[in-house]
Amino acid sequence: MHVSPLILIVEDDREISALVARYLMQNDMRCATAADGRQMDRLLRADRVDLIVLDLNLPGEDGLAICRRLRLSSALPIIMLTARGEDVDRIIGLEMGADDYLAKPFNPRELLARIRAVLRRRDNPHGIVEEVSAFTFLGWRLDAAARRLSNPDGVRIAVTGAEFELLRALCEHAGRVLSRDTLLDLTQGRAAAPFERSIDVLISRLRQKIERDPRDPDIIRTIRSSGYLFTPAVQRQ
Repeated sequence: MHVSPLILIVEDDREISALVARYLMQNDMRCATAADGRQMDRLLRADRVDLIVLDLNLPGEDGLAICRRLRLSSALPIIMLTARGEDVDRIIGLEMGADDYLAKPFNPRELLARIRAVLRRRDNPHGIVEEVSAFTFLGWRLDAAARRLSNPDGVRIAVTGAEFELLRALCEHAGRVLSRDTLLDLTQGRAAAPFERSIDVLISRLRQKIERDPRDPDIIRTIRSSGYLFTPAVQRQ
């Protein structure tokens, strides 16, 4: 039986929250709303949420702090909303672990497209049956079916959906220099006009998790004026 995804909208503006919820429900999605972090926490404990639409400017604990807190224990997809559209705000939101970013005012149709794109990447990123069950490199294991990353000691390392897709793309094209545009196409298919700098932020986040020294990376190298190179030999299983 088809179960519509449950979207949690964390937004203190009741008019915007109601408008977004109504539009999403008209497009085969279930919705819950919260005005702040405390209400969000109660709803997360009560039900299985598929994605959070998180406003940056909330009373009390702001969206960035909430995003950072969630990322300590969860890979739940997050799309951040903010009234500010400056690049620096996008970068900060992505660095905190958001999967995507949308500036107000926005068209609900665009938000719907981004939600669908993030959920599609999480559930079936390439729209095909998985042919490779796992990638291994330098003792690390990226489980394609379970969407899980394990370090050489077998410990699971938490990654967001966007981080998983990027690492998968790098594993699939190990030994090749990939431009930012190419990585965007491989991971997001240019869905909903993705923000190019997001690749740099995601690379930085991955380096923090898999590099011995993120400041002097050996696994994911920057190739000046060209892009990124994934250096290890990768085994497919």
